[in-house]
Amino acid sequence: MSMRIRTSALTALTVAALATGMVLTAPAAGAAPKAAAPKFLSASQLPPHPTSSWTAGLVTEGFPEALGLCVSTEGMLDYDYRHREFRTDLDTSAVQLTVVTGTAGQAKALAKHYDDLIRTCADRIEKSSPDVDAEGRDYGTLQVEEGAHVRGLNTETSGGATDVALLSVGRDGRTVSVVQWGQLGDFNDAPVAAFKKTTTTAVNKLY
Repeated sequence: MSMRIRTSALTALTVAALATGMVLTAPAAGAAPKAAAPKFLSASQLPPHPTSSWTAGLVTEGFPEALGLCVSTEGMLDYDYRHREFRTDLDTSAVQLTVVTGTAGQAKALAKHYDDLIRTCADRIEKSSPDVDAEGRDYGTLQVEEGAHVRGLNTETSGGATDVALLSVGRDGRTVSVVQWGQLGDFNDAPVAAFKKTTTTAVNKLY
């Protein structure tokens, strides 16, 4: 189920990145062994929206386009990628990705790789889009299963459009979970405490 397209800085940057082939490179050959499918967040487990309820899409095979601004599959094995997208009636959206790898060691390396991509995302945005100011923030680690890390990203275009996103990477055994929440606004609008709770739930709920 596709999320409603938003005329915002993050959406425009994602589309531009996809058009230039910067992200979402097709995974390399070498599929990981299949495993029991991990469980996903439900709509009620997202940070509450003050005026609109969340709607959850279907769990879908593959890597979500919505994560393409900061995270990609470039150089990764053909792991078992699934995702679920969420939306409200307003300019707020979210997505969860789960990746089942072949071993706990592979999952640990993948989680670090994704966290590094998110950590450096603001710098990459500014280098590729000179008219955009981007700032990343580190909101720390969470003690859940094999651990999770929460970060934030704020972008502002030269025209004044601002977007804020919260992203987390967590791991349970050989499965990695990535959650992204985003809306128009800045860091003052980001529900960090609620998103940390969502991240903890997402990792605990995998199995």
